[in-house]
Amino acid sequence: MLIRFKQAIFFVFALAFSTFALADNDPYKDMQVAADKIFNTIKSQSATIKTNPNKLKEIVRTDLLPYVQVKYAGALILGNYYKSASEAQRTAYFNAFENYLVQAFAQALSMYNGQTYQVEAAKDLTGKSLVSIRVLLIQPDKSQQPLRIDFQWRKNTVTGEWKAYDLIAEGVSMITTKQNEWSTILRQDGIDALTKQLTDLSNRKIDPNAKPKG
Repeated sequence: MLIRFKQAIFFVFALAFSTFALADNDPYKDMQVAADKIFNTIKSQSATIKTNPNKLKEIVRTDLLPYVQVKYAGALILGNYYKSASEAQRTAYFNAFENYLVQAFAQALSMYNGQTYQVEAAKDLTGKSLVSIRVLLIQPDKSQQPLRIDFQWRKNTVTGEWKAYDLIAEGVSMITTKQNEWSTILRQDGIDALTKQLTDLSNRKIDPNAKPKG
């Protein structure tokens, strides 16, 4: 169960903190606000979620998705395939990718059962354009080591916005992981095939007992 939770929460956090933000925002504060919002909502609606796990999709779309920079994350994962895609293909892909994220986030969050979290204390951002912010996920069993996740934030040199674009958990980059997972279908069948696959994945129902996949 611990391994499943680590895998699931890794993906939830992977894109959840690519946030919309005002210029000169503080990434440390945004990280704390986002974490508080996600887990407080899950706790307050736990009874409803237990009887209807698909409720998590609504919660994700309403409370979590506004913090996700879907196009930026999706474009990073596509890599060079983004440049070769038509505008219509990009639009279809990003729509499918957004729906996929809703399903994937909701599925991962269905396994949350009260773990606590700790966001790294704020540091001086003067002169910095890149920063890594550590979040610890603490298990109820104190004999278990916390799961460490390092979020990679970048300051846009034009707008001054800080946004998270990747994370590294247990030495694994989320962006790199998805690039590797989806590279074969992109290479062999193209972006349209990946869009269809993401659409199919996004239609799955939420099952708290399911193994993490896709």
